[in-house]
Amino acid sequence: MRIVVEGLAFGEGPRWHEGRLWLSDMHGHQVLAVTDDGSGPGQVEVIGEVPTQPSGLGWLPDGRLLVVSMTDRRLLRLEPDGTWHEHADLTSVATFHCNDMVVDSAGNAYVGNFGFDLGTKGVAPVPADLALVRPDGTVTVAARGLDFPNGSVITPDGATLIVAESVGRRLAAFDIAADGTLSGRRVWADLDRGVPDGICLDAEGAVWFADPRANRVVRVAEGGEVLASIDADRGCFACMLGGPGRRTLYVLTASTSQADKAAAERTGQVVAVDVDVPGAGTP
Repeated sequence: MRIVVEGLAFGEGPRWHEGRLWLSDMHGHQVLAVTDDGSGPGQVEVIGEVPTQPSGLGWLPDGRLLVVSMTDRRLLRLEPDGTWHEHADLTSVATFHCNDMVVDSAGNAYVGNFGFDLGTKGVAPVPADLALVRPDGTVTVAARGLDFPNGSVITPDGATLIVAESVGRRLAAFDIAADGTLSGRRVWADLDRGVPDGICLDAEGAVWFADPRANRVVRVAEGGEVLASIDADRGCFACMLGGPGRRTLYVLTASTSQADKAAAERTGQVVAVDVDVPGAGTP
């Protein structure tokens, strides 16, 4: 792996968009865009500040950026004048911090949340509901009772949503109806001891998932067969296929996810490795 960016507090939510890698520096409270030509360190642009911890990213059909604001459980929208506006209030669905998100071509956003206070020892995991936010900001429940819904992808045909259940140690799949509603929940892959955080999809229909506990990213087929695994020197929290032909696997790594420690130590990195199978689907 080559280092593209270092000195982040804690990177999450990577997206390949308009020739750049976009991501949230969650504990640095910034949304960033990185230009990477493969010849050296990437050029980083600060897109905006989000003091309530940015996470998942996506775009409306008109090009406006959506950002999950974690601790106040909101979805924010960046207007052309550079100001943030509330796109949706997620408190009716989210029972704790919101996290990752995927936005489809129509502007429907599927947003996960922790379900419980992950940072408090001894607290039993509580299943969480996945939120569906319409382009007009209307919020409904897309799916109930997921075990820590996290990274999500939509297949190229727009027919299937795959979501990582971090506590459940599996990838779940849903059929997407024309109106954006979900049905047909099923286990897409049982990951055994794997803990999926951020995920991305490739052109052969396999999913790469970041496994922070095992310091690795893993490529898995539907049904659970492990096709490849790449080790890192610290926790891997999210991944995205981008670059020329979308054949670069970008991985967001850090030595800790604890907010204060991450902000002080800044061990977060974006690292990259070339792969054979290009990215596909959304994001």
